[in-house]
Amino acid sequence: MAPYAFPLLIKQLLVTPIAQRSRKEIVYRDQLRFDYPTLVARIGRLGSALHRMGVGHGSTVAVLDWDSHRYLESYFGIPMLGATLMKANIRLSPEQLVYTLEHSGAETVLLNIDFIPLIKEIRGRLRRVKRFICLTDDGIAPATLEWAAEYEEMLAAGDPAYEFPEFDENTRATLFYTTGTTGLPKGVYFSHRQLVLHCLTVLASVAQAGENGRFSRNDVYMPLTPMFHAHAWGYPYIATLCGWKQVYPGRYEPSLLVKLAKSEGATFSHCVPTVLDMVLSAPEAHDADFGGWKILIGGSALSRTLCKRALDRNIDVYCGYGMSESCPLLTLAQIKTDSVEGLDDREDRELDIRITAGMPILLSQMRIVDDSMTSPPSDGVAVGEVVARTPYLTQGYLNNSDASATLWRGGWMHTGDIGRFDKDGYLHLVDRQKDVIKSGGEWISSIELENLIGQHPSVREVAVIGVTDTKWGERPLALVVLKTPGGARAEDLKAHLKTFAKAGTISPYAVPDRWMFIGKLDKTSVGKIDKKRLRERYGDDT
Repeated sequence: MAPYAFPLLIKQLLVTPIAQRSRKEIVYRDQLRFDYPTLVARIGRLGSALHRMGVGHGSTVAVLDWDSHRYLESYFGIPMLGATLMKANIRLSPEQLVYTLEHSGAETVLLNIDFIPLIKEIRGRLRRVKRFICLTDDGIAPATLEWAAEYEEMLAAGDPAYEFPEFDENTRATLFYTTGTTGLPKGVYFSHRQLVLHCLTVLASVAQAGENGRFSRNDVYMPLTPMFHAHAWGYPYIATLCGWKQVYPGRYEPSLLVKLAKSEGATFSHCVPTVLDMVLSAPEAHDADFGGWKILIGGSALSRTLCKRALDRNIDVYCGYGMSESCPLLTLAQIKTDSVEGLDDREDRELDIRITAGMPILLSQMRIVDDSMTSPPSDGVAVGEVVARTPYLTQGYLNNSDASATLWRGGWMHTGDIGRFDKDGYLHLVDRQKDVIKSGGEWISSIELENLIGQHPSVREVAVIGVTDTKWGERPLALVVLKTPGGARAEDLKAHLKTFAKAGTISPYAVPDRWMFIGKLDKTSVGKIDKKRLRERYGDDT
């Protein structure tokens, strides 16, 4: 009788809610709700149905869906077969979607009917895909595509008590594609072991929170980021392990998000700053008190102004930091009591901490380094590239050894972000390596300028990019979206920035000479400001 080795498999995360007999619900929009025993049964049905179709160890199954109960079931049912869950980015161009589906080797695709027109456009180029399974809210599969099954009918024929196999915990569980750099999208993959360790590490780190962002069994989780990106920051696994009530909003509509948050009692969410601004600007959010709703911000810098707006609505807002390649969380902006107690300006210091990238979470080793992998002095001023080691970082890019070697050069994962650590251990991101503006031999942080410009009361959104300058090499160009057209002039915003220059916050040299007022900023598929696209569009501005 050998002892049980307890492999760190995703299916282990499903044991705790069963043992606890969680009485919480899984909610989809305002259309559907069911309990945890039903969730477990549905995952079993999904696994057994896919297994009968030939999906098994080594298979790849792609999902194109909004944030839904179906996606949650796929987070478990697909990798628990030993197959790979490929989370297709629904906002990619048709050419990029073809590339990622083909490169992943997906033979089975779970497809929301909203994306039928996109799939029909590229179907002839999807040589590896053998079958489509229809995802629809009304149970009616449109005849415009040949289906292997409709999802609910398929589950109805499945076995709710299906026994998922055990296998090596290092088996690949998930795969998604990052498009943050030039060239073709790169496949980022993670094992069962890495996902379980990420889940446990984040939970243990949050348990240390004293002032903000703490979890309990009574939390109600509602994602505000797409589930195709970076495992929805790992929280569907965390919420299921803990037996929380979970609310999935489907396609994002700001008004519906606010209504669901209120009606279902959401207490924890995560999103990029753009989505937070959309939520706060929805008519249903006017003068609302959100009762301490915890919202974790990532993906882009959180401006001081937007942070204050959220705090004024009783939202416990704070930042985290990571990247697709890090599963994703590396840091959390937890307020340490000994960093703020006794300060006359405690409120301001707490706000400053909330908008930092945060402290490295447990088991997250992080440094800033120069090109020779040497760390500068820890003086709170010196900057360098942020590199990391944790037990759950991707080991590389799928079938791309050169990019994998670059990612892991020197035995540390390179983030491509420039940052510094302050005296309390909080990480401050100065800029992306590709976004920092090098003007006349001086570095200008686009993130810092954006944060300061965003504090002007007339500014809704702002992005700062470097543009070619014959004298200085590069100079900053500020692209500004105003709350009201004509609400401010370039001279007003320059004067606003010069007050910070006089106070020594920034160099006078950093104040942009060039300003443009535009209707909207280009965004990436996950809602980040797309500086690559902005540079293409406005980089030759003179």
